[in-house]
Amino acid sequence: MTTRAATHKQSHRIAQYWALTKPRVTQLAVFCAVIGMFLATDGLPDWRVVIAATAGIWLLAGAAFAVNCLAEREIDARMARTARRPMALGDISVTQTVVFSAVIGGAGMWILYTLVNPLTMWLTFVTFVGYAVIYTMILKPATPQNIVIGGLSGAMPPALGWAAVANDVPMQAWLLVLIIFLWTPPHFWALAMYRRDDYAKSGLPMLPVTHGMSFTQFHVFLYSIALAATTLLPFAVRMSGLIYLVSAIVLDAIFLWYGWRIYKHYTDMVARKAFTFSIVYLSLLFIALLVDHYIPL
Repeated sequence: MTTRAATHKQSHRIAQYWALTKPRVTQLAVFCAVIGMFLATDGLPDWRVVIAATAGIWLLAGAAFAVNCLAEREIDARMARTARRPMALGDISVTQTVVFSAVIGGAGMWILYTLVNPLTMWLTFVTFVGYAVIYTMILKPATPQNIVIGGLSGAMPPALGWAAVANDVPMQAWLLVLIIFLWTPPHFWALAMYRRDDYAKSGLPMLPVTHGMSFTQFHVFLYSIALAATTLLPFAVRMSGLIYLVSAIVLDAIFLWYGWRIYKHYTDMVARKAFTFSIVYLSLLFIALLVDHYIPL
């Protein structure tokens, strides 16, 4: 094998392991955690804590997603959206995935315990167990409410970031967790609706498959209303000011419009656009919180 071929093979293998961590999903989770770090203090947080906490949370999140890929490798192989994941293709073995997850997860726990604080380490570890074990292995194959019940683990990043800087998780941090918790069902069900044939093949009891499209469309709209109301709470409890309030109202109006269209005028294209916007929505909402925190009006 030539040096060039060996280098290409090594790069491909690194890319496969990187894919196990579901980097795009991990980035959004870590982004919300970093926002939590900055909101936890009136000034700027210690940059060393921010870097260490970001690395530790990222590693443990990546480990959880690797376990998810391991547990769902046969399901992923049956779905067009996930069939090219490394474990679904059989390019990475079970042993390699277990070792990889253990190494990066262990490194993440060590970083959080020694360079941040034990509270953040334990909260992140509980989040890991909640996603990788309780959600992936128990809830997801058992109930169509899997994304609702298991959504708490995915909603935890702001609390993890807050704990990293403040060594505490006050009410304000749990408000951010609640926002992501209520955001998760309409976000995920939009995907599940336009991918319903894929999920029917997977054997997973997803809501559009088990209860039908009309039922799911209605619940997307209900959760959108609950989410919009909840996003106003940071302003109501004086956690944020006018910049955040105006931003939240505008973003909520668009989110509710998508929710209404899904409920009353559904097409797969509407659901696809709603899913894409939901990611932009959450990112901009948290950016507005951050801007408002440092430029209060």
